[in-house]
Amino acid sequence: MNRILRGLLSEKSYYAMLRHQGLHIGEGCDICRDVEFGSEPYLIWIGDHVRITSGVKFVTHDGGMWTLRGLGWLENADRFGEIRIGRNTHIGLNSILMPGVHIGENCIIGCGAVVTHDIPSGSVAVGVPARVIQTVEEYYEKNRNRCVKTKHLGAAEKRKYLEKAITSQRKTELVRKDAI
Repeated sequence: MNRILRGLLSEKSYYAMLRHQGLHIGEGCDICRDVEFGSEPYLIWIGDHVRITSGVKFVTHDGGMWTLRGLGWLENADRFGEIRIGRNTHIGLNSILMPGVHIGENCIIGCGAVVTHDIPSGSVAVGVPARVIQTVEEYYEKNRNRCVKTKHLGAAEKRKYLEKAITSQRKTELVRKDAI
């Protein structure tokens, strides 16, 4: 479906269209409009409360079969694999999920990751190919004191808050440098 049409649909209509194509989508998901679900969306299962960010690609078939068919080794053969994402999982910007991959619950997949194998529940995975670098609990411990509470703010309020916070942070850093 072209991007213009996807952009015109309401969220409810967009999800209904994806479900009509066979995609299995849980409740409370946040799926960007430019996500590519490939030629077999009916092989994709998305759990509840999953966020799939911009540019993510789902690859449900193995394009390498082209070469094997060309060699006459596997005439008329294709290889497919379903992709499953557990609940409360975040898939980062421009990630690629390959055939047969299962991502557990409560996972974070970093931007640009290429997921070629299963990711266990409660994991943070990044890179090409994606590998687990820490647990979600470790990610929480590392980041809990670095967060700002802006989810309740509108765009203008958030900008004002962040600009003030960044200016204050710069001043603190300058004072530290002067003290050295």
